Amino acid sequence: MLSVELHTHSSLSHDGRDPVELLLGQAEAVGLDALAVTDHDEIDASLEAAELAPEYGLVGIPGMEVTCAVGHVLALGVEELVPAGLPYDETLDRIRQQGGIAVIPHPFQKSRHGVAAYVTDDQLAGADAIEVYNSRLLTGRANRKAERFARARGLSMTAGSDAHISEMVGQAVTDVDADARTSGAILEAVAAGKTSVVGKRTPWRISFRQAAGGAKRRLHRRVDELLGTVRG
Repeated sequence: MLSVELHTHSSLSHDGRDPVELLLGQAEAVGLDALAVTDHDEIDASLEAAELAPEYGLVGIPGMEVTCAVGHVLALGVEELVPAGLPYDETLDRIRQQGGIAVIPHPFQKSRHGVAAYVTDDQLAGADAIEVYNSRLLTGRANRKAERFARARGLSMTAGSDAHISEMVGQAVTDVDADARTSGAILEAVAAGKTSVVGKRTPWRISFRQAAGGAKRRLHRRVDELLGTVRG
């Protein structure tokens, strides 16, 4: 049984703070077996993390968080960028064409680009797994709804810290009964439903620091873009 973090963001994400080395170091420190860096519509840092992971005693899982036409989809096991903005079903197809699996994060949290409000139940159930515990919760209602849906449909269930700063890595993990300690074996087991979730709420102080830092970084990027436009 391997302890796997399937949902993290590096500084390459528009709202992430830390380089992959800090994410990997935190994963090692809290005793994880594997880590996926899933930046928003970016993949380069994830590929770097997957390459560096063995130096930290970890299995690196390449992937990204794709912004499809109706919301977010985790693409795990892909090594090429899945374009943003595609229809939901096509996004899942593109992920699988690369041999990856599609996991739907926070599906019932509309404010965080959850897809459930925009797709049918059958479409949602067409994913390879549903994230039923996201540690960045307010009341936990959306997590419970996701778990009820996954259980009713017999879907594989995952957890994710949705970490945007390194301190958040390991707040919510997926225990995976994999046949081998490899990325491929882990994802195969996830798709087969050989999982259990272990999660706790990200402390408010960390969530606040992450949110405040993300807002500050977005503001700086916007200012840089405006200055670049003026200079041009």
